[in-house]
Amino acid sequence: MAETQGRVVAVGEVMIELARGADARFSLSCGGDAFNTAIYLARAGVDVALASALGDDAHSDRILALAAAEGVARDLVLRVPGRLPGVYLVDVDPSGGRVFHHWREGAPVCTLFELPEWPRIAEGLMHTRMIYFSGITLSLFSNNGLGRFLAVIEFARKNGAKIAFDGNYRPRGWAGDLSRTRAVFMEALKRVDIALPSFEDEALLWGDPSPEATVNRLQAFGIGEIVVKNGPNGALFAASGRSEHAPVPEVIDPVDPTAAGDGFNAGYLAARIAGQQPLNAVAAAHRLAGQVIRHRGAIMPRADAALH
Repeated sequence: MAETQGRVVAVGEVMIELARGADARFSLSCGGDAFNTAIYLARAGVDVALASALGDDAHSDRILALAAAEGVARDLVLRVPGRLPGVYLVDVDPSGGRVFHHWREGAPVCTLFELPEWPRIAEGLMHTRMIYFSGITLSLFSNNGLGRFLAVIEFARKNGAKIAFDGNYRPRGWAGDLSRTRAVFMEALKRVDIALPSFEDEALLWGDPSPEATVNRLQAFGIGEIVVKNGPNGALFAASGRSEHAPVPEVIDPVDPTAAGDGFNAGYLAARIAGQQPLNAVAAAHRLAGQVIRHRGAIMPRADAALH
């Protein structure tokens, strides 16, 4: 799948992150699945841009400064005066598990395809090698915004872009409306070339009994390249009429599993863009995900990344 023209555009949100540490104090950072994936793609040497919307506040400035430092292009990030980015808080429950609380109502990204400048985003997506987005991206938009976004990726696909999608289903983002969620996902899946779902999410949304069932369901949409992530159980790859299980090279007790899937997706797509065969790309994806979960937070320090 090596290509020489265009760039990858990741479409989605960036939020302010507040994470409680072991000393009960909260640290300030930022993250978002599309943004995390864009950063890890950039670190892998991929020409990548973020398509999103932020406010005109100091936190939005810092997000853009981080994107610049990481080599992620910002020309498709709209700025909305008087608005603020969303916030999510990461806490720990009594059993030691992570609990996420989100405040994204009113965040500019929720109206990305309804802002006056949205045609600039559409135009930018028309000249790409690949568009990457997730189920979280879809959950942000109104029906009107979804209609515009899906139309844009359909035209971009006809123009030669590959469409990569991670279902990344989060029930809270859909207000528990299972029928609307499934309807939106089905419309999106009709336009996807590379599917990178997590089996846990697919089982929750669709009731899939196995990764093989997930592959079969996605192939019915005509998706030619599928990698079903299944945590420490490895991944199931399917393309060109065959499927194969790819185990993780090392089962790691995670320090923090945040963004493991984002790292996996970036590792896989970067390897495929570089021309590697799918199973080699899955191995690269496993390695990057394994690095990510050794660190707290969505974006591991660059110095630590260079050590692995």
